[in-house]
Amino acid sequence: MLIVLASLWGASYLFIRVASPVLGPFPLMELRTVIAGLVLWIYASAIGKRPELRANWRRFLALGALNGALPFALIAAAELYLPASLAAILNATTPLFTALVAAGYGVEHLTRRRMLGMAIGFAGVAILVGWSPIPFTGQVAFGVGTSLLGALCYGLGGTYASRTFKDVPPLTMAAAQQLGAAAALLPFALVALPEARISGEAVANMLALSLLCTVVAYLIYYPLLKSVGPTRTLSVTFLIPVFGLLWGALFLHEKIGPGTFVGLLVILSSVTLVTGVRLGKRKLEAR
Repeated sequence: MLIVLASLWGASYLFIRVASPVLGPFPLMELRTVIAGLVLWIYASAIGKRPELRANWRRFLALGALNGALPFALIAAAELYLPASLAAILNATTPLFTALVAAGYGVEHLTRRRMLGMAIGFAGVAILVGWSPIPFTGQVAFGVGTSLLGALCYGLGGTYASRTFKDVPPLTMAAAQQLGAAAALLPFALVALPEARISGEAVANMLALSLLCTVVAYLIYYPLLKSVGPTRTLSVTFLIPVFGLLWGALFLHEKIGPGTFVGLLVILSSVTLVTGVRLGKRKLEAR
């Protein structure tokens, strides 16, 4: 289940890379979230777990904006200029930003080990970008910056969710987050409608992004979380960029240089220091 989940989330960068230049970042993510949110809501209702959204709609809207609309749109904008593989690896910095945000909220402490991990992680980003087979241009710099900003938004959203929705059922959280993101994205999607002819390939990638990488992925994620626990599930962080790299090379023929592998290894090493999680470990390492 862990490998399937990682392969789906890794594939999301492939689908975004194909669909975003055609549909535009905002319309693409609006379609992704509204379709996924409605399907999840219908599924939850069909199995007798209909989400109750009215009581906490403001909080769900904030969650959707922080953990859905903002990072989704930023990553889609980044992939107008970045290869899918590079975007997937940059997003592996999410745990570094999450630890930073959690420390800012006073939820966790920034130990020496974590600070060292963060420094190593951002050195990995520098290696990844500086030793990349693609030329470093202003557009690439924009893509890298928006990718990292998207990772920061995931850190903010994850911390907000853990502090605000402790007793909310997981399926309700999944549906509410997508619908909240759709509501937040709607005004931007309406003023940024695609001007180019929409291809069947772009629509197919959008549907795969919505149904496979969002609906199916969430339906795998929560049972996995329940069966093996959050620590072991977090090891998916190590696998997503690997699959993003693999799918980009296989299907988009993206160039991969030695700096890509070195940067990936350095970033993932930093994640082990910051989170204490190693692939296959059930418990947190001592800090």
